[in-house]
Amino acid sequence: MPAEAAAKGGSEAKTQPEGKPDAQELLKLYRQMLLIRRFEEKAGQLYGMGLIAGFCHLYIGQEAVVTGLHACATDKDSVITTYRDHGHMLATGMDPKGIMAELTGRIGGYSRGKGGSMHMFSVEKRFYGGHGIVGASVPLGTGLAFAHKYRGDGGLNFCYFGDGAANQGQVYEAFNMASLWKLPIIYVIENNRYAMGTSLQRASATTELFRRGEAFGIPGVAVDGMDVQAVKKAGAEVTAHVRAGNGPYVMEMNTYRYRGHSMSDPAKYRSKEEVASYRKEHDPIDGLRAFMEKNGIGDEASFKDIDREIKEIVNQAAEFAQSSPEPDPSELWTDVLIEA
Repeated sequence: MPAEAAAKGGSEAKTQPEGKPDAQELLKLYRQMLLIRRFEEKAGQLYGMGLIAGFCHLYIGQEAVVTGLHACATDKDSVITTYRDHGHMLATGMDPKGIMAELTGRIGGYSRGKGGSMHMFSVEKRFYGGHGIVGASVPLGTGLAFAHKYRGDGGLNFCYFGDGAANQGQVYEAFNMASLWKLPIIYVIENNRYAMGTSLQRASATTELFRRGEAFGIPGVAVDGMDVQAVKKAGAEVTAHVRAGNGPYVMEMNTYRYRGHSMSDPAKYRSKEEVASYRKEHDPIDGLRAFMEKNGIGDEASFKDIDREIKEIVNQAAEFAQSSPEPDPSELWTDVLIEA
């Protein structure tokens, strides 16, 4: 069990393939990660062209985390995250066209062009943001978990936040309530090692973030967040634990972002050699592809076909976004107040 891994000093949960690999499942995971990668690359291009304004935080490098975990979700579960959120939206099944239109501030976007990169929602997909305030997803996610328990709907909340947010005081207030009330929530710390630009070692007195819930009786596990199979395996165990009514769980996903904190960040706080090393030795997409090729699942031609198909989906999303009109000025007054 994940709790045992944590108790033994926090060695990361690794992939341990059992039996013959499920080809369809692996291809689905591969396609999802590749969709996120290509979508984010296109978003970066549109930002460079001036078609996306404001802040834009890309998920490139971290695709295995949300892909592996959402493979363990049901349609009753809810998701909430921070501002590096495009990958989470795609993983929940939100339409790439609507996401890209929102990024470019168009009326065809999920928030009708008014939310942008950091404030996008889909009640239909139970995706509740995208939040620009550091650590804000944690108390809000705890509230969503309370709603699941209050309604008895059988769902749980996947609450994502980063290593920087892990030091926020509101996180621990939420931990206390979640443990006290045994709420169905998984706190997912996406530890990409640098928060906004300060390394984990310089910002945190304790760096084993999966232990952050221990004071409140919340078990935790560290997972190799660059290995989608490891994420899915650990996720299956943790979701079963939470769904059984045992209360919250902390999952530290040790991952790495290839780009800066946002598009305006030159990322001079780390070396080019370090980034290149992660790309070469730990890339989640290349790693899964190598595993599939080794096990006779797909070849170079089939992977190229998948890439072409994914690129076409992303290109169509970009074309839709650019052809969708900007919101009318009257939209400033819509969706602001609801009469109860």
